Amino acid sequence: MIYFDNAATGGFKPDGVITAAKTALEFSANPGRSGHKLSLACLERVYSCRKILCDFFGGYGYDRVIFTKNCTEALNIAILGVLDSGDEVVTTVAEHNSVLRPLEYLKEKGVKVSYAPLNDRGEINVDALANLVTPATKAVIITLASNVTGAAPEISAVKRALPEECFLICDGAQACGHADINMQRSGIDALAVAGHKGMLGIQGSGALLISERFNPKPVLYGGTGSESNNLKMPDFYPDALESGTLSYPAIVSMGEGALYLSENMSENTIKILQNSAFLCENLREIDGVKLFSKPNPYGITAFSLENMQSEFAAYALSEEFSVCVRGGLHCAPLMHKALGSGGLIRASISAFNTRNECEIFVNAVKELAKR
Repeated sequence: MIYFDNAATGGFKPDGVITAAKTALEFSANPGRSGHKLSLACLERVYSCRKILCDFFGGYGYDRVIFTKNCTEALNIAILGVLDSGDEVVTTVAEHNSVLRPLEYLKEKGVKVSYAPLNDRGEINVDALANLVTPATKAVIITLASNVTGAAPEISAVKRALPEECFLICDGAQACGHADINMQRSGIDALAVAGHKGMLGIQGSGALLISERFNPKPVLYGGTGSESNNLKMPDFYPDALESGTLSYPAIVSMGEGALYLSENMSENTIKILQNSAFLCENLREIDGVKLFSKPNPYGITAFSLENMQSEFAAYALSEEFSVCVRGGLHCAPLMHKALGSGGLIRASISAFNTRNECEIFVNAVKELAKR
């Protein structure tokens, strides 16, 4: 089976990630919830993973690394935790439903939401976004890489367009682990991370990294192991945003993924870019294929077949050619509407995929296009 669905979840993990998760399952306790040696050892390992992620993303402090079960939870905390009735927020049509749906909920609560369009190249129109921002805009929420096409905005240009007091909230689901992201250098106030994609961790891993001025309220309430005599949530981070038992195996797997990437990300990026360029160049030459992506370090190539619906094409690639891709709207309905698409075939590669696999995939698409 050829796995080209890495934008949904990473299909291959480094040995260190697998070993870390396996060891955590064999020798684990509830981190910080008890006073015995094993619980405290797990807590120390969790702390070390906070440090690893903070350093990896140029964060603002280890206590400002919040562990979540996925990027969606991280975005919900960031969005629902800071926006209130009467606030104004600017986002884009390229966003995933993990941004669009919380904002749709908040619109019913009196939050004003504006959507920046795409430019004529199918990318986020940063100039149009800047024109939507006013002195009253509380936050701009933007993806660092489209999960549909792999198009990425220049985040420094976005930051320059914002008033000083405006928060910059970034969805890093597709970018984290593929591109160098430094929160302090870029002025990012909240970075939502998917641990199981480019970060190479296992499913159930995610994180929210926040700046010193970004202080979201809890959206989940429960036990933290701290201030247990207090019926209210602790008022310090990370405890204020981490209710319930942490997923220790997922956290350590993401930490190991970050360590692996610290040594290998540059090499991985080159390989992904080369194979991404190969896919784009060869798919563009196939009659009946319309390409929606350019070569990108996120490994995403989206296209349509004029004679076949995207879901049917994805099914045929799986059943007949043993290639895993994704068809449909990819949980980004406004992006497809802006592209004039009713659904696309998305092939998403990782550094673990080979050129031979890319060649097999291109030949499979050629076969489908002939029908």
